[in-house]
Amino acid sequence: MNDLVRVEPIALFPTQGGCALFLGDGEKEIVFYIEPGLGMSINSVLGKERPPRPLSHDLFTCTLQALGGRVTKVIIVDVQGEVFYARLWIEAENEIMERKIIEVDSRPSDAIAMAVRAEAPIYFIRAIWEKLEDMSGVLKKMRDAQQE
Repeated sequence: MNDLVRVEPIALFPTQGGCALFLGDGEKEIVFYIEPGLGMSINSVLGKERPPRPLSHDLFTCTLQALGGRVTKVIIVDVQGEVFYARLWIEAENEIMERKIIEVDSRPSDAIAMAVRAEAPIYFIRAIWEKLEDMSGVLKKMRDAQQE
């Protein structure tokens, strides 16, 4: 696991075009921009809110659970320009099948929405993480603007 960096969602801010999602490892923060609906989906879990009706990610999580599955981790595997790529890892076992580990291509925002519901870890491939610019200053400016 030395080739992976564990990150946590640390902030989510609305923007003109959607949401700015900040992820950090305790030393550095990065940002990527996601659709408003995905921001709401992630924020509802982080804020311990329960929507009156299940969101798409809640539905998929419940379906996985009914089939004996759960999200075990998310790995951000690539970035090209401003587009990130992720893999969602699912472990499933039930009375019909033996234990299976499934790796699925996913948008990072969807994968993170699933990971926060499952309390599963989120990782970056270290080489990718190290290439990304530290956005701590941007996060500080956004927090300062929000407090004003």
